[in-house]
Amino acid sequence: MSSTKIIQLEILGMHCANCALNIERALNKAEGVNDVQVNYAMENAVVEFDPEIIKQDNIESLINRLGYKIVSTPPLTSPQRGMEQNRPKIRLVLSVLAGISVLYFSMGVMLGLPDFGFSMVSASLVQFFFTSIIIYLSRSIWISGFKSFRMLQPGMDALVFLSTATAFIFSLINLIISLFKKDFTPTLYFESAALILIFISLGKYLEAFTKGKTSEAIKKLIGLGAKEATVLIDNKEKKISIKDVKIGDIILVKPGEKIPVDGIVIEGYSAVDEKAITGESIPVEKKVNDIAIGATINKTGYLKIKCSRVGKNTMLSQIIIIVEEAINNKAPVQKLVDKISYYFTPSVIVIAAASLVFWLFSGYSFGFSISIFMAVLVIACPCAMGLATPTAVMMGTSLAVAKGILIKSSRALEMAGKINLIVFDKTGTLTEGEPKVTDIVSLKSHYDTKYLLQIAASIEKYSEHPLADAIVDKAKYLPGVEVSDFKSHPGKGISARFIPVGRKDKVDLLLGTRSFIDLKNISIQSMTKLDDLEQAGKTTIIISVDNEPVGVIALRDNLKKSSKTAVKSLKSMGLKVAMLSGDNKTVVDAIAKEAEIELIVAEVLPADKAKVIKKIQNNQPIENWKLETGNWRIAFVGDGINDAPALAQADLGIAMGSGTDIAIESGDIVLIKNDLDDVAKAIDYSKYTMRKIKHNLFWAFVYNIVGIPIAAGLLYNSTGWLLSPAIAAAAMAMSSVSVVSNSLLMKRRQQ
Repeated sequence: MSSTKIIQLEILGMHCANCALNIERALNKAEGVNDVQVNYAMENAVVEFDPEIIKQDNIESLINRLGYKIVSTPPLTSPQRGMEQNRPKIRLVLSVLAGISVLYFSMGVMLGLPDFGFSMVSASLVQFFFTSIIIYLSRSIWISGFKSFRMLQPGMDALVFLSTATAFIFSLINLIISLFKKDFTPTLYFESAALILIFISLGKYLEAFTKGKTSEAIKKLIGLGAKEATVLIDNKEKKISIKDVKIGDIILVKPGEKIPVDGIVIEGYSAVDEKAITGESIPVEKKVNDIAIGATINKTGYLKIKCSRVGKNTMLSQIIIIVEEAINNKAPVQKLVDKISYYFTPSVIVIAAASLVFWLFSGYSFGFSISIFMAVLVIACPCAMGLATPTAVMMGTSLAVAKGILIKSSRALEMAGKINLIVFDKTGTLTEGEPKVTDIVSLKSHYDTKYLLQIAASIEKYSEHPLADAIVDKAKYLPGVEVSDFKSHPGKGISARFIPVGRKDKVDLLLGTRSFIDLKNISIQSMTKLDDLEQAGKTTIIISVDNEPVGVIALRDNLKKSSKTAVKSLKSMGLKVAMLSGDNKTVVDAIAKEAEIELIVAEVLPADKAKVIKKIQNNQPIENWKLETGNWRIAFVGDGINDAPALAQADLGIAMGSGTDIAIESGDIVLIKNDLDDVAKAIDYSKYTMRKIKHNLFWAFVYNIVGIPIAAGLLYNSTGWLLSPAIAAAAMAMSSVSVVSNSLLMKRRQQ
């Protein structure tokens, strides 16, 4: 009975999305291979195969024969990988410099530039020299094109190779003849070969420029974890490596330190910043029996934690695994140009070869026939197709950047135009991300709001409570009130004594939650205002003086000014809008109501956010959602490290510019200005750019549809008119000019 094996192979040498496609096609044809997923961004392939039919060595050998290199799994920061990603830029710069020389010596005189007395032969030799340099710099394209021919899987590289090689060799032969026959005027196409390779290199560079971001995000996620832990052994503190921590170990976490592993608090009280994991902006109080999460930051008190999960079982490790799986399992969006070229490339080669054979058998000379062969290849050269996407992408992204929107890849451009559901994170995305004092309510006439704030800030400055900083910050320009006998009641409130205005003796002062005040047997009946504040999703702190409530302070992480208009704009575009949050349902409901969002899921951890996204993608029902079944393409908008799994799982990740580096790296689109109105603008720019790409491809193919039959000699017998390689090259150049011009017209668009 056969068994199935799954392996992950690290691949170096992929320089475009078409490379990944070539590897997939080759492996899928191999007997014994059941499934292949090649990820260009992650530079790896996940292969499912039957080891009884095909061995791993055979799979690796097949990839190597295609011109790529299998390596042992390197670190994400491998110097070899870094060099591989920098090479396209270096090659492009050197090719452009060489290309300027080729153009000068081939077209300089026609443009009225001085020729410095160079003879035709000397100028031709200079063209040959610099074109040879460009070919050497672009040798990976020639090698890939040649090997794809050998493997009978010709792609875009194959046509680039064949057309540029034909132009170069034909020009070289003519140049050699001119060296021996002084009366022979050579027809040269060195500049065509040079320009084709330069433009294709530009496209390769644009691909490489945006590559590797997801791996950087994973690297930074890994960097969140603590490297050491302070373990208590026989009541003595000992620093050990995080790898040596075992389940059941007692760990001491001091103020300001990271909690190294997941565990249970067995002693102590503190406020812990869990924003990196849960997205909750307000530090969470931790007391005995509470769960502590690794990679979160202990803000104030000392904690003793009993380790419950280590290694790959910690929440941080699970987030990393989710991100990796979402990236590797996400189906790559096939570029329109690649889809068309799958059929276009072999068709052109067949037409060119058939034209050569037809004219040879019709009794015409080899020179005549090879001229037609060249004309077909040159006019069908994918220069315009190679320009169609990168020129529009460059213009579209530069327009977007000018408006504070960074679109990181052509994949993002294509997908943004197909999005029909926008899902927002709450904390730091729809909201400001930090709690602020929103209301101060006086319950007694002799305690005005200013005095209440002075009292609250004077006692809160001694507190470790996570909301204390917001109250103290609100009162930073007000004088303090002298308090004494301060005492903290963890998880409930604080107490002290002070002398109120108009009194000579000290009285009891309490600040805390409704339950804390109730516990002190202080009546808070008929406080409708308190109920209203809590229903609005605000955290309330009651101030009691001498066992009598005198005021209420409310705090909330407020909705950003742009959130409501952003949601309205997206709805006007016909998009559905939803929200996911780790906050409690009361707070989420209040924010959703204010932002006019009907679809919400509250109290979800990072892994659950990604699961919710996946459920929608799989048309599985979401509780309390009235969302009809359909082909939902989801954009997730987030700003925190905790959003990385959802950003990766979504069809399109949109990161806030004010968010963490990891969220920004994970996102396909980054809103630099941190303005949510830019979500709609990003989608609009993406749709506009995709329309331009399609227009460019249309013009690129119009020349081929009209030019290829003429180049093949269709009109020669009836009219005697033949399209020479020179005219074919001019037509090819015109197709490039039309594509570039169409892209440049994008500058006129205003938003």
